[in-house]
Amino acid sequence: MTDLAARAADLLHLRRRHLAKGDPVALPLTMTSMFHLPGDPAGFAQYGRFDNATWDAVEEALGHLDGGRALAFPSGMGAISAVLTALSKAGDRILLPSDGYYTVRVFADRFLSRLGIAADRRPTASFMEGGFEGYSIVYVETPSNPGLDVCDIAAIASAAHAAGALVVVDNTTMTAFGQRPLDLGADILVSADTKAANGHSDALFGHVSSRDETLMKTIAEWRKLSGAIPGPFEAWQVHRGLETLELRFDRMCSTAALLAPRLRAHKAVQTVRFPGLPDDPAHDLARVQMDRFGFLIGLTLESAEKAEAFIDACRLIQPATSFGGTHSSAERRARWGDAVAPGFVRLSVGCEPAEELWSALEEALEKVG
Repeated sequence: MTDLAARAADLLHLRRRHLAKGDPVALPLTMTSMFHLPGDPAGFAQYGRFDNATWDAVEEALGHLDGGRALAFPSGMGAISAVLTALSKAGDRILLPSDGYYTVRVFADRFLSRLGIAADRRPTASFMEGGFEGYSIVYVETPSNPGLDVCDIAAIASAAHAAGALVVVDNTTMTAFGQRPLDLGADILVSADTKAANGHSDALFGHVSSRDETLMKTIAEWRKLSGAIPGPFEAWQVHRGLETLELRFDRMCSTAALLAPRLRAHKAVQTVRFPGLPDDPAHDLARVQMDRFGFLIGLTLESAEKAEAFIDACRLIQPATSFGGTHSSAERRARWGDAVAPGFVRLSVGCEPAEELWSALEEALEKVG
């Protein structure tokens, strides 16, 4: 049995370890702000901002997949901002990707800067250039969102650690079934589980994972004192989504690998970015670093108008921001200010039957081509 298969199989039986005879097999939803707490409170659940049994279950599952300890947050940005705020101080300098999720850069510019924390930026594809001296945190997102460039996590971790920096990796686009940053030397993993981990586009959620107990203690204390806690119902939703993540992720990645060369061959498509294409700039590194090539495809059409028309015309595309749902979705990313061509479309491949999805995509491309 491969490590991926063993991870998936064990995930479905984690709860069994905690069951007594007569307990429910399905995870109960613990909806409470108060706990019965007479006498000495030490060692017991104390208050809804500190403890919740549903959090515990989803954190156990996420930690199992990542290979570390996990802490849950109310969104991906909740997890990211917790790490950057809790582990930085005035006078620190951090390094961010210039082509990753734009909200991280906005957060750094508008809020971390007020705390005396400076943020520099580099493109993902050339992230190693310039070294890491003087940085307290080196933050990478690979593959980058939306451009799908890839950087070498192991090489960055080695160089950054030699320079005294912590390495944080955003693994949202890949999940633990596509890439394992902690195994590659990252100190901390962050993820927006709003996406594929939950998979049903009905909950905001995020998490942080690490093998460093000192770091996790600091982040856990920050969560407790700041109140940046997830709701128990959202935790329950993500726990339920995780039980089918391996199945969904396999279907989505396999379909994306089928679609990418077909999209590139279509006359209406100017360029395609997908790490699974043998001639993609990210392919050689992705082949070594990643277990799968992911479910996101970047395709560029002639103009913004044609890109919008393609999205609107496809009967099996949900026009929406975000990604990773069971349904395929797409959006023209330049509308948010990403440094991509006006006609660049980020396509998130869902769980539809592959040939049906291709037929719908081809039909829409023919209409705008």
